[in-house]
Amino acid sequence: MPPLPHLPIVLQTALLLAASNVFMTFAWYAHLKNLNGKPWWIAALVSWGIALFEYLLQVPANRIGHQELDLAQLKILQEAITLAVFVPFVLFYMQQPLKLDYLWAALCILAAVYFIFR
Repeated sequence: MPPLPHLPIVLQTALLLAASNVFMTFAWYAHLKNLNGKPWWIAALVSWGIALFEYLLQVPANRIGHQELDLAQLKILQEAITLAVFVPFVLFYMQQPLKLDYLWAALCILAAVYFIFR
């Protein structure tokens, strides 16, 4: 996937990682709701199929991002995006209650973002 010249590298990376994380989150956790009664290996095969799309976005995201970001910055950016995708997934898709712990986790991630990007 070639870089999009009209968007800053970091924004391209963040958008691709966000899309990648949507697939990753569904691959990792949606089977707990949708395939709970199926054997684990069926859930694994379905998850691998979903994860393919994650990798088709995540690999270009990291290649594009590595033009301006170091590995630690890429990793922390990905973790921040993961939490931003995970919380709505838990609330709206898995229909679990909002917890104050999500706020504390977000503050810790924001601190990590601050320290790694300063």
